[in-house]
Amino acid sequence: MDSILSGIIEADKQGFDGCLMPDHYMWGQEIGHSMPNPYQTLETWTTLTYLAGKTHNIHLGTLVTPLPFRPPGMLAKRLSTLDVLSGGRVVLGAGAGWSQVEFRGYSEWLGTRSRVDKTVEALSIIKRLWTEASVTHMSEHYQIEEAVLMPKTVQKPHPKILFGSSGNRMLRLTGREGNICFVPPWQAHRFYEMKEIVLSAAEEAGRADEIEFMGGIMGTGGSYSAGTYMKIVEDAEEKGCTYCNVAFPRNTMFTDIRKFSEEVLPSFM
Repeated sequence: MDSILSGIIEADKQGFDGCLMPDHYMWGQEIGHSMPNPYQTLETWTTLTYLAGKTHNIHLGTLVTPLPFRPPGMLAKRLSTLDVLSGGRVVLGAGAGWSQVEFRGYSEWLGTRSRVDKTVEALSIIKRLWTEASVTHMSEHYQIEEAVLMPKTVQKPHPKILFGSSGNRMLRLTGREGNICFVPPWQAHRFYEMKEIVLSAAEEAGRADEIEFMGGIMGTGGSYSAGTYMKIVEDAEEKGCTYCNVAFPRNTMFTDIRKFSEEVLPSFM
């Protein structure tokens, strides 16, 4: 963990825009993940709060937080506090969740439709708590009565919402409510199809100019190579993305971030 913490602190010094962490208590195998220690995790938002006190400019967020996993009011409060403490640097990655093992261990596992239903409602509750004086929401999934969240987030009207989903319903939600859409690398063959679904929903909601796209990778395929990273960023740029997500091996993160800053970043500044 020390290498990750020192790496993010170095990324802040080198001018990286953001740090995005996965948000899992227990990693499942449902979508092909295979990790040596799938249950050895740190609570992500606690870790990001720690990093907020060690950094100055870098944005801190998730890729992504499963919204049905936690009570939305408590998540909204946690993030508004972090946004205040960090001076307005929070990014909320929003998803419906996929890891059955962690939901069954710490929350409640539901079918896809119900999880997406909860995601839609949870996001609405979170945004309302960040922007309204008092919130009441009564439904099958959530019962909230006259909830008051103060202080509000520093970012107005609220922190950016990042989505990384590929299902059509979630893509439409991205267009209606999101600020950044990350197209995961395993969906690269659908990039333009997914982009069109998102933009169409955004246009219908009258907010086509409020959504941006992010390309890039999530995991690493080997040791550092400036040429490989250059191609990753160029591909995102060619697709019209304004953000590119890159990842570095844990054991060499600090040195790789320095190399990336010296050898790749200057070409895109």
